[in-house]
Amino acid sequence: MDTKTESKINEWLSGNYDEETKSQIQQLQKDDAAQLEDAFYKDLEFGTGGLRGIMGVGTNRMNKYTIGMATQGYANYLKKSFPQVKVAIAHDVRNNSRQFAEIAAEIFAANDIKVYLFDDIRPTPELSFTIRTLQCQGGVVITASHNPKEYNGYKAYWKDGGQLVPPHDKNVIDEVEKIKSLDDVKWNGKPENITLIGRDMDKKYIEMVKGLSINPVACIKEHDLKIVYTPIHGTGIMLVPKALAAYGFDNVHIVEEQATPNGNFPTVFYPNPEEKETMSIGLKKAKELDADILLGTDPDADRVGIGVKDNHGEWVLLNGNQTAMMVFNYIIEARKNKGIAQPNDMVIKTIVTTDLIDKIAAKNDIACYNTLTGFKWIAELIREKEGKENYVVGGEESFGLMIGDKVRDKDAVSAVAMICEMAAVEKEKGKTLFEKLMDLYVEYGFYYEKLISLTKKGMNGSKEIADMMQGYRDNPPKEIAGSKVVELLDYQLQTNKNLSTGETTKIDLPKSNVLQFLTEDGSKISARPSGTEPKIKFYFSVNMPLKSVADFDKTKKLLDEKIDGIISSMNLK
Repeated sequence: MDTKTESKINEWLSGNYDEETKSQIQQLQKDDAAQLEDAFYKDLEFGTGGLRGIMGVGTNRMNKYTIGMATQGYANYLKKSFPQVKVAIAHDVRNNSRQFAEIAAEIFAANDIKVYLFDDIRPTPELSFTIRTLQCQGGVVITASHNPKEYNGYKAYWKDGGQLVPPHDKNVIDEVEKIKSLDDVKWNGKPENITLIGRDMDKKYIEMVKGLSINPVACIKEHDLKIVYTPIHGTGIMLVPKALAAYGFDNVHIVEEQATPNGNFPTVFYPNPEEKETMSIGLKKAKELDADILLGTDPDADRVGIGVKDNHGEWVLLNGNQTAMMVFNYIIEARKNKGIAQPNDMVIKTIVTTDLIDKIAAKNDIACYNTLTGFKWIAELIREKEGKENYVVGGEESFGLMIGDKVRDKDAVSAVAMICEMAAVEKEKGKTLFEKLMDLYVEYGFYYEKLISLTKKGMNGSKEIADMMQGYRDNPPKEIAGSKVVELLDYQLQTNKNLSTGETTKIDLPKSNVLQFLTEDGSKISARPSGTEPKIKFYFSVNMPLKSVADFDKTKKLLDEKIDGIISSMNLK
């Protein structure tokens, strides 16, 4: 163990830390020196989205002290930015989330900041809605989203209800880094500065969600749509059933094994609705009940997963691109049919989300903008376009949707309601959602996507990833799986280079370490290192025409083989 790490440990043992913390450190000294070193060898970094990490004692862990120092830094920046400050605070079901939320509330209050603290667990999107509704200058939600149970996190928001973007993200980080000791933190709050909120805000939020409905008549007509819903032990149980009831659906079956909020997530390892294993109990129930649709939300209810019966009557999970594409198409079509579409309507997606959405928007004469990955960029673009263009829906491939502009982060509560409305509209026509999906593929082309993550562990992991990205920049592949690479988009250099002509155009987005290769046959491969883990993600998008629904299985097999060929060609196995 190096001397710097030992010094940090001794500082915690001799400093003004509570006895339970010191006792846990001493126990680790006896039982697990490696874990103790990992807990102290660095400081848990306050990144552009806040904090996220394993809970426990130490500078590299989520605990009341790292939460406290982060909150003080954020409070300092808010007070520098506004003459008067109000913040809203929410938390999810994770172990220690309530304690962390209350600590953050105390520190803000001690800094003469007015705090609106939720009285119990609430979904992340409601926090965003609350910031806007109460005209707060900032906000915090304690959540680690879909991470395993050992993790927790701290997400910071700005006055528009979106997560921090430049310059505020870097400025807050600077302020947090100035907090060097516990003595820099105002720990003892002023109770008069803290107001508990709950049911009244829930009612306002549900009214907002209800107001998003485009086809309320179809929902009432198909009120007995058989819906199976699982909150996966998370906050969705607080609002999703209420949202479905507000839309008129009365045949909703909750997956009881996963209905009770529980930060240990006892029925799953990874509480992520993207995972088949996580959704397996729900899939079983949907099959038993012969349901119309299965929906699942992650612990903070910002991601939504969907299960439907496929063309063979088997239950399958849609991927995030399929879900996003169908919801975008439904909202665009429904607004048009209802006569409420506006000439300045716009939709927003991210650069790694299916290009089928761009095609749908183009056919309907609607502006479709692409942002960097993350809903904070979608929120920022809405703010830039406010008063000029009318935002309708946004989304990304990682199972996130944001419908309407009253919430500025991904919102699985409104997404569940809208997806069920979409299913009701199709059922009224005698169709399933899967049949609608295939119809869209026949109309626009079968776009098929896949994601893989490569983990490079150890001290050299980050360097390996950096070298891989630099190698792609210096020597981009001339062809991938037999198809010529025609364009290289480098979001770090903000350039789009035509590899045939050498012509370069500027990418008008903030810098980000992402590369995209576009091939002659219409394939798109994106490489994106993680900002928080020694991982690099590769996104593959391939497409070909689908002549008829009867050709679906055969075409899907060809597209699967195409992606396998790309992975093999790029030596990514």
